[in-house]
Amino acid sequence: SNEAGDREAENYSEYFALRSDAYGWGNGDFDIGVISTNYASNPESDPTDEDWANFRAIMDGAHVTLEIDHSSSGYAFITGTAVGTDGTELVITYNQPVSATAAINVFLVAEGSYFEMEEAYLVPSQVTEIADANPVSLDITGTPAMVEIGSENFWGNAVATVTYDDGSSAEIDSADLSFNVIPDMTTVGEKTVLVAYNKTKQGVFTKSVSDFYTLNVVNAITGLDVSTLPDITTYYFFDSDSIVFNPKGMVVTATYADGSSGTLDNVNLEFDSIAAVAGAQNVGIAYEGATSIVTTTCPITLVQGNSQVGASNFSTPWWSEFSNDFTVSSGESKMFEMYCYSAGNLPYQSPSTILRRADNSAEYAVTRMDNFGWGDGYSTATLSNDWVTNSEGFDVEFFNSNISGSHIIITVTNNGDDTADIRYDVTYANGDTHFQEYTGITVDSTDLNCTLVIEGAYIVLLN
Repeated sequence: SNEAGDREAENYSEYFALRSDAYGWGNGDFDIGVISTNYASNPESDPTDEDWANFRAIMDGAHVTLEIDHSSSGYAFITGTAVGTDGTELVITYNQPVSATAAINVFLVAEGSYFEMEEAYLVPSQVTEIADANPVSLDITGTPAMVEIGSENFWGNAVATVTYDDGSSAEIDSADLSFNVIPDMTTVGEKTVLVAYNKTKQGVFTKSVSDFYTLNVVNAITGLDVSTLPDITTYYFFDSDSIVFNPKGMVVTATYADGSSGTLDNVNLEFDSIAAVAGAQNVGIAYEGATSIVTTTCPITLVQGNSQVGASNFSTPWWSEFSNDFTVSSGESKMFEMYCYSAGNLPYQSPSTILRRADNSAEYAVTRMDNFGWGDGYSTATLSNDWVTNSEGFDVEFFNSNISGSHIIITVTNNGDDTADIRYDVTYANGDTHFQEYTGITVDSTDLNCTLVIEGAYIVLLN
């Protein structure tokens, strides 16, 4: 962290947090790709993977040496070396920019484990200069699919990410890129845009790396029409904050200056927010062309629910917004009926259920809607679901993209035998139905409460 020694201080901030299992997070300079280890496991692999089980066994009782080098070059270099009781050596390294002149602070924390500190001491920094790194690849994302003739903005809101040979990556300003459009933008039709970058990590010119994408130059758009309504045409609400319109499934047809027509990708459109007022509304839709703005509307309906958990702009952080607590007596069930609206970027941007004692002195389990959970009671649970799968198993992207607008019924059952069950019955906005179930969670049947928690989403409860 920065020089503020007190983590409660107003000026306290963290550069990064690094875990021994090749994971971490931090400020804008943090780059997980810079973490390097000699571990057998892939950091992206499942925590239950056999190699990770070996990692945990080696770390249990290991002797660890942790070196933090605060270099005058403005970087912190971390090297952790663990020697297991069987002699196996595990090494993890990481580096990141920090203040070159101000002090930094280091904290060690543990969870589900403990460590005994043998000694800690200061020595002069061993690093006086930073080794440069060459670019090895360039990745372009978020490019426009089309532009009107007369516009030279072939970049739009695209993002260029360069990866260096030290494993790090960084977003590159478009001003530092070179472009070549083939053929040029003066005619209608498909164009290939070549993009190149030729600087090292420290800004020295070097051999370039490149990527390319295609876009279409089209005639000016003169009209818009919603030819297929979106999946979500009825929105449930409770708070007075404006609501984010979700165009998923909507098809907009554009009419061009030459009289032709074609489907316009929704990424090229701008949408008005929805006023939190019950009844019928029309959502404004606009396309900003090279010389004019063309508009149309989409009809929707709003229905007021009984309560809401989470902010309507999807800004709610984890473990900050909860529903009311409800007692679930022995042999009884509690049912929550709701609609969920989500940023749809991650599977946990959906409702989770907490089982705990009435006085909150202990939690039995927390279960997510995406086949994941934790807690002492969770360890005895049996999981089942019928989520859409692909060749790699659970289709996360499909799940994420369908959370918003889902009608969800969560049922918590106290079986009366010191176990409880949780079931999620989910109907996507397109009508598809799925379920997620956890049975046999260990609880105290004489003292069972439940509540819901949300992150990056919000739920409107109907009961």
